[in-house]
Amino acid sequence: MNLGFVESRTFDEIALGDTARAEHVFTGDDALAFASISGFQAVLDQGELARRAGGEALTGPNMWCASLVSGLFSMQLPGPGVTLTGICLAFHNRIHVGDRVFVSVEVTGRDEATRQIDFACEAHDERGAQIFTGTAKVLAPVEKQRWSTLPVPHVIVNNSYRRYQELIARATARPAVRTAVAWPCDAVSLSAALEAAKDDLIVPVLVGAETEIRRVAHELSTAMEESLSRTEIIEAADSRAAAAKAVELARAGAVGMLMKGSLHTDELMGAVIAKESGLRAGRRISHIFALDVPMYPKTLFVTDAAINIQPDLETKVSILQNAIDAMLRLGVREPKVAILSAVESVNPAIPSTLEAAALCKMAERGQIRGAIVDGPLAFDNAISSDAARIKHIASPVAGDVDLLMVPNLEAGNILFKQLQYLAGALAAGVVVGAKVPIVLTSRADGELARMASCALGVLLA
Repeated sequence: MNLGFVESRTFDEIALGDTARAEHVFTGDDALAFASISGFQAVLDQGELARRAGGEALTGPNMWCASLVSGLFSMQLPGPGVTLTGICLAFHNRIHVGDRVFVSVEVTGRDEATRQIDFACEAHDERGAQIFTGTAKVLAPVEKQRWSTLPVPHVIVNNSYRRYQELIARATARPAVRTAVAWPCDAVSLSAALEAAKDDLIVPVLVGAETEIRRVAHELSTAMEESLSRTEIIEAADSRAAAAKAVELARAGAVGMLMKGSLHTDELMGAVIAKESGLRAGRRISHIFALDVPMYPKTLFVTDAAINIQPDLETKVSILQNAIDAMLRLGVREPKVAILSAVESVNPAIPSTLEAAALCKMAERGQIRGAIVDGPLAFDNAISSDAARIKHIASPVAGDVDLLMVPNLEAGNILFKQLQYLAGALAAGVVVGAKVPIVLTSRADGELARMASCALGVLLA
C-alpha cells in the first residue's frame, strides 16, 4: 500500500493461505448508527442502557460484525474492485458495547475458470470467545485498482435522549417530588407536567386558571383529561398570581420544586427573588444548563445564560459556586470549569478577562471550592485541546471541560441556542441557589427538554 492510497490484488496475486485482519471496538454509537440504517430497534432502547449502567453491558447486533468482513474484502484482500458473491456466517456468542472485536479472513480456495476466491471467516472478542465462523466467496478484480485512502466520513449519532436517559433513570429511582407548576395553560407545559407525573418524576400541583387548564387538557386527549382528574389544581386568576402562589407553596414547604409553565420568565423569577416573600437562600440565584451535544463526549454545562444579565465579580462568584455545587450533587466529581471570554489572555480592555483571572485566583485560594477552574479561555481553547496546543496554552481544562461559565447573559443565551439549533443539542435547565430548584424552560422548548429539566431538578431537590 502506498501512502495515501490502497491498491487491489488481482486474482493471480492471491495465494492459498493469504489472510487479512482487522479489529474494532464496538461502541454505543456504532449500535445506534447500525439501527438508523437497518431499523434494528432493540439498540435504541436507551432505557435498557440506563438500567444496565454499571452492570452488564448492552448486547449489540451481531450482523454489525459482518460489515467488518466486507471492509476487509474491499480495503485489504483483494481490495478495491472486489465483488462479494456469497457469505454464510454462523454466530456463536453475542457482542456487547465496549467489546474489542477481531475479524479475520483466509483464502481457502481459488477457481481459475471463474476467478472466484473462497474465504474462511472468523471473529472473536478480546476474551477469545468466538463471535462467528463462516465462509465467503468473492470475485477478485482482473486489473489493479487504486483508491485514495481519504478519511472515512465521521458519522455523528444525534440521539439527544442518550445521556438524559441515565439522568431520568436516576431521578425516577427517587421518590417523586411534589412540584408547583406555575400557570400550565398551554399544551406543551401542561402535557410536560402530566407526563413527568406519569413517569414518577413529580407530583404536580397545578397553579393557574382551572377552566383554562381543563380546556387545554380536553383539547390534548382523553388520557390527559384522565391524568388531570387525579391532579391537584390551585386556582390563580392570572400568571402573576400563579407565580406568587407557587412561590408561597415552596416557602411553606408544601412543595419541593417549582416548574415554569406558559408564563414569562420574569413573572416567575420576580416572585422568586422578592425580598420579603421570595426564595432567596443567601447567594445570588442563577441558572445552569445541562446540554447533550452530539459532537461532545459528555454532558456540557453552561452558566448563567438565563437569569443574571450583566453580573459583576461578586455575582459571578455566586454563579460559579452555585453551578459547581449542583454538578457535585449530580455526581460530576471535581468538574473542570472554563471561564469564557473572547480571548485567552488577560486584557484590561476586556473586563471579563480580568474577572476570569480573579475567579481563578479565588479558586486557587479556596474561596471557590470543588472544581478545577481556568480562564480566561476562548471557546475554542476550552472545547478543543488541539486548539489550545496550537496556541501554546497549557491548561488542565482545555479539551475536557465540564462547565462553561459565560461572561454575561447575552453571550450565554447565544451560545446555548447555537448549540441547540445548529449542533442538535438538547438543553435541560434549572435555577439554582434558591431554597428549591426551579425548572425554568423556554416556551419554545418541547416536551423532551422539559422532561430532562424535570429530572435535573428532581436530582437537585
